[in-house]
Amino acid sequence: MDVQKVLFVSQEISPYLPDTETSKRCFDLPQGIQELGAQVRTFMPKYGMINERRNQLHEVIRLSGMNIIIDDTDHPLIIKVATLPARSQVYFIYNDDFFAHTLTTELETISSPSNNDERSIFFARGVIETVLKLRWDPSIIHCNGWITALAPVYMRELHNEDPSFRDAKIVYGLWNDDFEQPLDPRLAEKLKQDGFSDEAVADIMDKPVDPIALTKLAISHSDAIIQCCENIKPEVLEMVKASGLPFLPWNGDDNFVANCMEFYKTL
Repeated sequence: MDVQKVLFVSQEISPYLPDTETSKRCFDLPQGIQELGAQVRTFMPKYGMINERRNQLHEVIRLSGMNIIIDDTDHPLIIKVATLPARSQVYFIYNDDFFAHTLTTELETISSPSNNDERSIFFARGVIETVLKLRWDPSIIHCNGWITALAPVYMRELHNEDPSFRDAKIVYGLWNDDFEQPLDPRLAEKLKQDGFSDEAVADIMDKPVDPIALTKLAISHSDAIIQCCENIKPEVLEMVKASGLPFLPWNGDDNFVANCMEFYKTL
């Protein structure tokens, strides 16, 4: 396919968060893909750890203001934006019910894991609503990190006919970023309140959702899989093999960006 526009949905990105394997690679990949000629937009959560003044974040009023209802509770969606040195824009999904409004020393997904299910719902829906408002139609959507796992599910189950997602190929990235506390057993119920069918959430119905189950849900709603780091659990790789989806295995850092671009073109 012709890779003109690539949407990156990422859990963490350097330099907004401390350097990790994930944050550094999620910085390098969008920058590299843009240098190869594609238009790029990137989304991540606006964690409390992110210093807005130092990183020159500012609110985008025209994109903010709607409420996202989760389990009968309204959560205002606030969109902030910053520009990386290569003139690539990063959009931040924010709400102080899920992300602290003051600087913290630990990511909210770690310090307050009990609402990680709703935090991930809010992030996925916030990304989708913002992309729809931008009227930006990507050819590739690349999701990175477990907090992004519900984005493919929403895009395929509830927004598959929207122009911004209808023709896009969804790529799910595999990382070794497991969470320790399983997600709320009511996650499936909350998704059904948004309009999901029983079939769509059958694998997570009425039980705590561990990283393997969440990954399986993301894979089942994606068009292709990329292994983004070396150490992935064997059972996850078995799930990918069983899915029959196009798969780019890990081949080291040296040609990661170029390999991803070539892989996108095959979809």
